[in-house]
Amino acid sequence: MALHCPECGFVNPAGANYCQKCGAYLAEEASPGATTAQYDLGSTTEGEPVNPAETPAEGPSLVIRTGGRAGDSFTLDGDRFTVGRDTASDVFLDDVTVSRNHAVIVRRADGLHIDDLGSLNGSYVNRRRIESHFLVDGDELQIGKFKLTYLER
Repeated sequence: MALHCPECGFVNPAGANYCQKCGAYLAEEASPGATTAQYDLGSTTEGEPVNPAETPAEGPSLVIRTGGRAGDSFTLDGDRFTVGRDTASDVFLDDVTVSRNHAVIVRRADGLHIDDLGSLNGSYVNRRRIESHFLVDGDELQIGKFKLTYLER
């Protein structure tokens, strides 16, 4: 059964989570407090849960939850961090669904913000497409096929 996008009306294949045309979230909203379990396949086919609280990062950080390299973390201890498929990016996400210069995380007077840099597939925070967003502890970022969690420690 095809899914019609509520934003643009595009007909997407069954099982799609995001609209192929505009990037809008297609699945029903999760119930409040619901979380998604994360697993790292590692060297076996058995899934191993990933717990961001066990990552070694100190201070504000991003932890990759899904999309390969699950469990990798990036400490956000400077004023500007690039996110993208470019190997020179501070947060390098190697997948064609990620633009070379996808997003930037910048420190402003009130804290860290993520700004989309006009990426083709968009940047999402807590399942909503954003152009700019003030980051708070526990925010879930989706960039391409990667899901990351923002943590303040």
